[in-house]
Amino acid sequence: MNKTIEFIKVIFREKDIRAKVLFTFFIIFVFRFFAFIPVPVVDLQRLRILFSQNQFLSLLDIFSGGTLINFSIMALGIGPYITASIMIQLLTSVIPKLEELTKEGEYGRFKINQYTRFLTLPLTIFQSIGIYVLLKNQNIIGELSWFELLSFVITLTAGSFILLWLGELISEFGVGNGVSIIIFAGILARLPVVFGRTFLTLTSETMISLVVFGVLSLGVIAAIVYINEAVRRIPVYYAKRIKGGRVYQAPSNFLPLRLNQAGVIPIIFAVSFVLFPQLIGNFFQFSKTAWVADLAVNLLQWFNPQGFLYNFLYFILVVGFSFFYTFLVFNPQKISEELQKQGAFIPGIRPGRATEQYLKGVLIKITFVGAVFLGFVAILPAIFSLITGIQGLVIGGTGVLIVVSVVLETFKSLEAQLVMKRYERFVH
Repeated sequence: MNKTIEFIKVIFREKDIRAKVLFTFFIIFVFRFFAFIPVPVVDLQRLRILFSQNQFLSLLDIFSGGTLINFSIMALGIGPYITASIMIQLLTSVIPKLEELTKEGEYGRFKINQYTRFLTLPLTIFQSIGIYVLLKNQNIIGELSWFELLSFVITLTAGSFILLWLGELISEFGVGNGVSIIIFAGILARLPVVFGRTFLTLTSETMISLVVFGVLSLGVIAAIVYINEAVRRIPVYYAKRIKGGRVYQAPSNFLPLRLNQAGVIPIIFAVSFVLFPQLIGNFFQFSKTAWVADLAVNLLQWFNPQGFLYNFLYFILVVGFSFFYTFLVFNPQKISEELQKQGAFIPGIRPGRATEQYLKGVLIKITFVGAVFLGFVAILPAIFSLITGIQGLVIGGTGVLIVVSVVLETFKSLEAQLVMKRYERFVH
């Protein structure tokens, strides 16, 4: 605790870093201001009732930074941009031109970001129309004329791109990753509301459950920090070099393999699949065709977020997508080829095919541990409800994972900037 306080003091002593931190807080303030400017055609009372019954919309609200539940002009948040980023990342392994751009440094990153923004536009428009249809079916929005619908879509699209711009301002002039900071701020902004609602309904019987909830929460946060920072270091040695008739031993290094390579992305993929039946059920439960309405109601019952089937499929999908995404971003064959080109080798392992098989084996073992933990984090809401009996104050595994990851990344960014400052002073 003392180290943290001292670290914060050091940050505010440095003029440049202090300016970046204050700028970040200012952008967060602007974001929260816009989060409370609602789109006028929406019945907010009915919208909040719908959110309390629909986990899919609750997840979208997390990635909108808390703006969707208020249906502000930034209601869609940066969800379409995140979807576009994931799609582009997947396409880089399929399209050779995109793969080449990832190796072209600053120019390549600029072009990929440009393509991501181009893809974000149609996704935002499509999602705006989809939200309108969903809310219209729930009688939250009335029938709109074509001009009103066009204004509705343009408002949500513009709000989403303004929020993306605010995130980029944080990345360029502030501290940390702007998109992550926006999501982080939205999750934290909802905590007082959730805690307040829970304490209003608190009784002597639920007090013990609340204490158990607090202890379990601290344990989960500690476990997420540990798993998030866990790295398997594989030693790498370089071949000896002869220069001027003398033999030089190249310095050894290590290849870091993170226990959780995929981060929160497998949860995003999995929840999109497991909540799709619930979304379909919400669309068609008021259908005039009897058998369609009955099927929709059954889907809502079968895929109840507190039910066994929902959580079992959710867990399996998270584990599966963890393996899929990890092997997508970390290709043992390419790593093996790069090591061989650089004259590097892993002690006791022959270069080439043997190195590839060794890396694949290690990756499968550590990914299994990380994937199972990620699956556990994903179904935390159901587990916490079962243990404590508290329904209103349930930790969302995705939200906790995002908050912890953003805090760790931001502190690392600040530490790196402090080290750079000290280095510059030493040079001068």
